[in-house]
Amino acid sequence: MELNPDTPLHWIDMTILMRLGTAAILGLLLGLDRELKGHDAGLRTHGLICFSAAVMTVCSIALYHQLDTDGSRMDPLRIFEGAGAFVGIIAAGLIVVSKGTVHNLTTAAHIWLATVIGIACGAGQWPLVLVAAIVAVVMMSGLALFERRWLSRFGQDREQG
Repeated sequence: MELNPDTPLHWIDMTILMRLGTAAILGLLLGLDRELKGHDAGLRTHGLICFSAAVMTVCSIALYHQLDTDGSRMDPLRIFEGAGAFVGIIAAGLIVVSKGTVHNLTTAAHIWLATVIGIACGAGQWPLVLVAAIVAVVMMSGLALFERRWLSRFGQDREQG
């Protein structure tokens, strides 16, 4: 069996550490929100998924550059297909329908977001990572405050009226 050449351990550099480290930290921070709210997929799940997606992306890009030869039909963007299938299985396992009510849909979407942010970290797309992380925090924390403060009053007014 023919394998690609090994990558020496001394090739671990700051770029790889920054991409993987950022993905791990952001994944943990995304999971913190779910953990504090008592949802099933918390710190470890989000951290592992975001970090794994970054590792898959870095590996895919590195292998593409290492093995690419004239006329090859390699497509490093297939990482999205693999990550999508993987996360879809995990997310589908989280979603529960009980008595006509859907549970854990936001957690499943949150896991998808952690995956996409991990892929962006692995690809070194720092503006995208920054915007995605900020939007995630605003949507998960800011909107929760808005829902509790204003939408709950609206629902109470509708029930009384």
